[in-house]
Amino acid sequence: MSPTARLVSGNAAEACVRQWVRISDAVESVPDRAFDIVTRLPGWRVQELVTHLIACVVAVPDRLAEPAPERSAIDLPGYLLALSGAAAAISHRERGAAAGSEPALLKHQLREGISALTTALARTDSDRVVATRFGGMRFADFIGTRCIEGVVHGLDLATAIPAVSISADPDALKVATKGLLAALTVKAPGKSVEMRVPPIAAVQCVEGPRHTRGTPPNVVETDPASWIELATGRLAWATARDDGRLRASGERSDISGLLPLL
Repeated sequence: MSPTARLVSGNAAEACVRQWVRISDAVESVPDRAFDIVTRLPGWRVQELVTHLIACVVAVPDRLAEPAPERSAIDLPGYLLALSGAAAAISHRERGAAAGSEPALLKHQLREGISALTTALARTDSDRVVATRFGGMRFADFIGTRCIEGVVHGLDLATAIPAVSISADPDALKVATKGLLAALTVKAPGKSVEMRVPPIAAVQCVEGPRHTRGTPPNVVETDPASWIELATGRLAWATARDDGRLRASGERSDISGLLPLL
C-alpha cells in the first residue's frame, strides 16, 4: 500500500462527510448581511467563500459523471502542490459564480451538494480513477482533497465570522494534517529535519545529513491547526514562532522558505 493510500484509508470518507456537514450547519447560521464580510482570502467575501465551498463538494459527482481515465496520473501530494498554479483561475471562477447569488440560494446549493457528495462516497470504489484538472486520480486520493478543502475552508469561515460555531472533525483534521505533511516531503525530500505535528504525525524532510539516533538535530513542532494554516499560507512562520505556536530548533530547522505549500 502506498503512503498516499494510507492517508485516505479507513474512515476518511465518513470523516469527509462529517466535516462538510459541520460546514453546512455553520453556513446555515450565517445571517444574510454577513455574506458581505471580507475574508482573509484576497478578493473574497463570505459570498465567494461559500460559492467555492459549493464547487468543492459538487466536484465529486461532477467528476464521477465524466468518463474514467485509463490510469491515475497524480496522487494526493502532487495534487496539493499543483493547486497554487490554479489559484488565479479558481478565484476568477468563484467571483463570477458568486455575483448576484442570494444567500438563501447558496445555502440550498451547499446542502444539495453535500447530499450528492454523501451518495457518491457511499457508491464509489476507492480505486476508481476520476478526471481532475491535473490528470487522472484515484477516487480515494480525491476524497482526501475534498477532506482537506473542508478543513482549510472551515478555518477560513470561522476566522471571517468568529460568532459562527465550527470546528474540524478530528478524523478530517488527521487527513488534512497528514496530506499536507506528505506534500512537504515531496517538495523537500530528505532526512535532515523532523517536522512534528503531535499527536497526529511526524515526518522527515529536507536534504542534508540523515538523523539516525537520539534527538534529531533539527526539529520543527506545531499543533495540527497551526500546521494547516502554515502550509496553506494563512499563518506566517514568524508570527507562529513569536507567539509560541511553532517551535524550531537546529541550524537547518527554518523551513519557512518551503511554505506555503498551496
